[in-house]
Amino acid sequence: MAENRNVEYDGIGAEYAPFEIDGVTITHDDDETGGSAQVGLAVTMTDDKEVGLTEDADPVKGILVSVEGDGRCLVQTGGYMELPKGDGATYTLGGQLVGDLGAASAKGYVRGVNSAVAAELAVARGEVIDESDADVVGAIL
Repeated sequence: MAENRNVEYDGIGAEYAPFEIDGVTITHDDDETGGSAQVGLAVTMTDDKEVGLTEDADPVKGILVSVEGDGRCLVQTGGYMELPKGDGATYTLGGQLVGDLGAASAKGYVRGVNSAVAAELAVARGEVIDESDADVVGAIL
């Protein structure tokens, strides 16, 4: 019988970049861990050097790590990350991701790309390597 070993991917190939927040979907709050209630959600580019939370079929830039009081933030843009699953979204191991909405149309989530939609294929990125969790999908961007 094979030994059950825990396989961990956290931190593998992690890349980070600073951006400005859009101030609408992402806001600063000193009382929140990481400086914002939106930390841990998926982000997309909204303007030059600026990110906001993903919506349906948006390109995924990465995951929000922290927000500073001056409107700047840190985003993990590459490597392994666990992104929040969209409402009713489907995933394919080895497949790519696009933005999605969560429960009650909340922004900042991801889903598997719809391969029948050319516009989604053009902006999809990453590779799904773990879809087993009910709330997050493990992917390498």
